[in-house]
Amino acid sequence: MIMIILTLFSGLCAGVLSGLLGVGGGIVLVPVMVFILGLTQHTAQGISLLVIIPTALSGAYHLHKEKLINYQAAFYLALGAISGTLISSNFVQMVPAKYLQEIFGIFIIFTGIKMIFAKTKK
Repeated sequence: MIMIILTLFSGLCAGVLSGLLGVGGGIVLVPVMVFILGLTQHTAQGISLLVIIPTALSGAYHLHKEKLINYQAAFYLALGAISGTLISSNFVQMVPAKYLQEIFGIFIIFTGIKMIFAKTKK
């Protein structure tokens, strides 16, 4: 029962951060699934990708109503993202979980530093 509550709470936190900051839920969900729920890095990444679908659709629906989506940019980004995902998902199983965790951690740290020190456009 505790694991169900913890999992629901983790999903809630991921959803709040996704809607508030536009970040993928994986930033929250992958570490929670690996370090708290005890799942493998590979499984956590797969679950995270699946959870993105309803999360993104619900957020996109509300942002669409506010006319805050550039569909042309979204189309081209989606083409690239789908291509990249198809390519990388074919070989990710060959990468040891330890290296995936390190790459993920470095990516999160680098992104956070870039965002903290980014200059705001006027």
